[in-house]
Amino acid sequence: MNLEQYLPILLFILVGIAVGIIPQVLGYILGPNRPDAEKNSPYECGFEAFEDARMKFDVRYYLVAILFILFDLEIAFLFPWAVALKEVGVAGFVAVVIFLAILVVGFVYEWKKGALDWE
Repeated sequence: MNLEQYLPILLFILVGIAVGIIPQVLGYILGPNRPDAEKNSPYECGFEAFEDARMKFDVRYYLVAILFILFDLEIAFLFPWAVALKEVGVAGFVAVVIFLAILVVGFVYEWKKGALDWE
């Protein structure tokens, strides 16, 4: 086995590491360092923290996150299907319609449960 075959992979890794590290080092070295009370204060959602960091979050935050992931994955599955629509034919079309129907049922369930209502 010839090690020259792995040279492009090694170069790719080294360039990726350099692109990730060099801007950070340059910013740390060349950037201004003027800390003040506002910069060093705890920041959360644009306002001062007023409770313990271990407080319980409302379950709606998690429901919205799950819904985002659900529909983000839906779109991720629809792009390859749309590109290969001619190759998959009617069977592929029916499979995706069933897939979308299942997702719509889940969406309607979340909607009826009030997961999308915000107070």
